[in-house]
Amino acid sequence: MTCKNVIPIASGKGGVGKSTVSANLALVLAKSGMKVGLMDADVYGPSIPTILGIKEKPTMARERILPVEKYGVKVISMAFFTPPGEAVIWRGPMLHKMVNDFLKLVEWGELDTLIVDLPPGTGDIQLSLCQTIPVTGAVIVSTPQDVAWNVAQKAIVMFDKLNAPILGIIENMSRFVCGHCGKSEEIFGHGGAKKAAHTLGIPFLGEIPLTTALRSASDEGRPLVESNPKDPSAEAIARIAENLKTELVARADQKEVRPLPAKISAPGEPKIRIEWNDGKTSIFKPKDLRLACPCAACAHEITGQRMLKPESIRDDLKALAIHPIGRYALQITWTDGHSTGLYGFEYLRKLTSRAPLA
Repeated sequence: MTCKNVIPIASGKGGVGKSTVSANLALVLAKSGMKVGLMDADVYGPSIPTILGIKEKPTMARERILPVEKYGVKVISMAFFTPPGEAVIWRGPMLHKMVNDFLKLVEWGELDTLIVDLPPGTGDIQLSLCQTIPVTGAVIVSTPQDVAWNVAQKAIVMFDKLNAPILGIIENMSRFVCGHCGKSEEIFGHGGAKKAAHTLGIPFLGEIPLTTALRSASDEGRPLVESNPKDPSAEAIARIAENLKTELVARADQKEVRPLPAKISAPGEPKIRIEWNDGKTSIFKPKDLRLACPCAACAHEITGQRMLKPESIRDDLKALAIHPIGRYALQITWTDGHSTGLYGFEYLRKLTSRAPLA
């Protein structure tokens, strides 16, 4: 797959209309001339095929999965592979495999944008996505009320820790617009997400009113931006798509500001050297970095107390392999066989500032 932008659509909690936003947003981007893919990664509640009215199933060609194309968007979903009424009961490894297969075994072709409809919360699928492919930035969907926004902030914190920027925030169900008289009513409040975005310094992409047409269009498999583009909700989604495209252009023009490794020394060297994209350099003795391993076997998950004894690590320890994990960590395999620690980029920078080595 060749893709310029990978954009996960996330929320802290369910019921905020994330899938409806994902589907309609993908269609608007496709209508603007972009090559768009839509990956339904909400494995426990996949609804994208229902929203888009897709009845057919993906086909296979040369051991590759051919996504279903609807309204000019290439679509893949767990719903295609699960019998109606069946529940998916998977642990982390199976979820990781699903994400990996959807990204690497599906014949996406050349895309401008891949929209990923994530499950609510901060779980294994979100982590697997950021580990498997570089994410351009996430979009957070929230309703206006405080309880929804308080949970949505957890998703923002998660992406920040995974070194994935937030492209913007969308306030869904910002008000109810009556389809008969046009009168609006703020059922869930109004402006909470916009105010929070301003406070956090995150772009506010726009607000979407709740209309009966939006609900019925999703239930009937006739996405609103296609079936009724003049509806207030459809027009709001179109404006959000334009704001998102503007944000993507602005991000592309900006220089990378987060610390990312530009060059890493080869495994087996006496010292591990990391040259960062901001011009700084970190140099570690392999034994020191091994003793600082953040995994649960080496440091207590709650207290952070070190459980690894210095005398248990040989002085001639070296790295057998160093692999970047997404845009947020390095995984190091050591000559003592240990490989479960993920060294976050921010963690490595903190280790450098504490005990720099010449």
